[in-house]
Parts: sequence; structure tokens; C-alpha cells
Amino acid sequence: MITVLVPGPLRGEAGGASRLTVVATGSVGAVLDALAVTWPRLVRRIRDERGELRRYVNVYVDGEDCRHLGGVAAPVADGAEVQVLPSVAGG
Repeated sequence: MITVLVPGPLRGEAGGASRLTVVATGSVGAVLDALAVTWPRLVRRIRDERGELRRYVNVYVDGEDCRHLGGVAAPVADGAEVQVLPSVAGG
């Protein structure tokens, strides 16, 4: 089981949930694939058309930036916590 932490700006795409649990093993991509079964609109906000992480979305696996661990290929162990954080811009 993997816990996915959903930030406030994306909770509307996840039925208002701040935490989602998925059964997936292997990689960030596998977690997002499993998440897409129930929450496809949420995953479209995280991934682009090629399946890569959107430029303005940061994903952390147990506190480590997954871009430094291989992006969507970053390993995710059972029991891990995946946090999604969209970039915030403003002035």
C-alpha cells in the first residue's frame, strides 16, 4: 500500500481527499497508473501527454524529490508516502 498526499489545489480532482491509498509496487509511474484507475483527472494534472511529470509539479517519495531518483521511474517501496506538490507562482 502506498499513501499519496494530495495538496489543497488538487483535492477537487480527488473527491476532496487529502490522502489516497493505492496498491502499487515498483515506481512513481506505477503509483500514478494505479491512481489513474480511480482518479484520472488528478493524474492528468500531474503527468503530461507523454506520461512524464509536468514541469510545474514536484513529487516526493518519502521526502526525496523523485526527479533526482529517476522521475517516473523512481523506485517506490511498499508502505512509502508519495507527496504531490504543484509549484506556486504569484507576485
